[in-house]
This record gives sequence, C-alpha cells and structure tokens, in this order.
Amino acid sequence: MSFTKINSIDFQNNLQKVLTNIHPKLPMRDKNLILDFYVNQLKFDLLGDYPDYIMLCKDNIELHFFLFKELNPKENYGQVYIRTNDIEGLFQTYLNHKIPIHPNGHLEIKPWGQKEFALLDPDCNLLTFGQRID
Repeated sequence: MSFTKINSIDFQNNLQKVLTNIHPKLPMRDKNLILDFYVNQLKFDLLGDYPDYIMLCKDNIELHFFLFKELNPKENYGQVYIRTNDIEGLFQTYLNHKIPIHPNGHLEIKPWGQKEFALLDPDCNLLTFGQRID
C-alpha cells in the first residue's frame, strides 16, 4: 500500500471548511491537582467546572479533562502537542517558574523541523510544546 502526500493548501482550497477546532480530552485523578497545575502554575483559565469534567483555556487552545480516579499515572499515555509562536520564551517562563521539564524533553530541534520541549502534568499526561523552525 502506498500513500501520496498531498499539498495541504490545494486540499484545503477544495474543501468546505467544517472542522473548526480540536480540544483534547485528557484523564485526571484529582480535579484539584489538575486545577492547581494548569491554572496556578501554567496560567490557564477555567472555562467550565463540572463534577467529573473541567475545561481550561490559554490563548487559542482548550484542554478538557475527565475524571478517572483509577488512573495509574505510570500507565497513562495521554499526550497533546501544543504549537507556540515563542518556544524559547515559553520554555524560559516555565524554567523561571520552576515548572519541571520532562527529563527527556528539554528544548531541542527535532528532525521533523520543530523546536520542542515537553513536561508532564500531575497525572503524567505529556504536554509537548513546539514551534516550526525555518
């Protein structure tokens, strides 16, 4: 089986745009831990707070979290890739605020043309931040 890489501009011009946003849903064991991490440390805003579900936002992104009390963080593979237009500034801000960077996720240029770093939230959801480099 072979796949042909399409020109995304041509593809987008030929479709009516019906997809508008994506909001990843990640598991959480304890709502208060997640709120502390994202709101107090990463400076997200709270959009919605329900008994087993929360919605957070920062700039142009939203993250949703669902309650999963039985989650074993060592077996959690929740991941989200977040694009930024200031990777160096964001990385330095997190360092200045003592946000732990993932041991294997320090700021570096990847072979796929992105400059990235990563961190883990209290439930071991992996947040990778990246910026395209030209």
